[in-house]
Amino acid sequence: MTPAADPAYVAFDGDRCIGSGSLRDVARAGRDALDRHSHASILVFDAQTSAPVDLDFRGSVDDVLARIPPATTPSADEDVVVTPPRGPGRPKLGVVAREITLLPRHWDWLAQQKGGASVAIRKLVDEARRVNEDADRIRLGQEATYRFMSVMAGNRPHYEEAIRALFAADPRRFEKLIAEWPADIRDHAARLAERAFLRQI
Repeated sequence: MTPAADPAYVAFDGDRCIGSGSLRDVARAGRDALDRHSHASILVFDAQTSAPVDLDFRGSVDDVLARIPPATTPSADEDVVVTPPRGPGRPKLGVVAREITLLPRHWDWLAQQKGGASVAIRKLVDEARRVNEDADRIRLGQEATYRFMSVMAGNRPHYEEAIRALFAADPRRFEKLIAEWPADIRDHAARLAERAFLRQI
């Protein structure tokens, strides 16, 4: 299978990447690998966050695909579309009413802002997202890389040193330390770490 440019999921059989793309794509790849080798050890990850994905590979490919829910949880970097509950809010605009807890002085300040509390809070959140964009990208990249490496490379040479290089934002040392790892593990770890080192993906 040819990997997608920005795959949502990735599947490994031991040290080898056997598929990437949609959840259905990697499910097919995993089932095919098990058909070839019944003792294959298939691990599926969210390609952006490295969160493990539990798939039931019992039965045929059609059986496996039938058990996949039609809507899957998006990656952390994707915008989440929330189905709004009935009640307050403006669902047609994507505005969802939820409860927040603030001190009286916060409510007093919000009440004085142009547009009211909701508008002020949305502006504050947008500004915080803009200001912290790079820091958030680094943190999420570090977390995703660490999560993947801890599962797939915890017993590899220089693992601990590579983790230290990751969190020290030292890409050259990181790349050098993982260079001897199996190619698919090394390449996926390096791709995940691009955000941690502030490189554009």
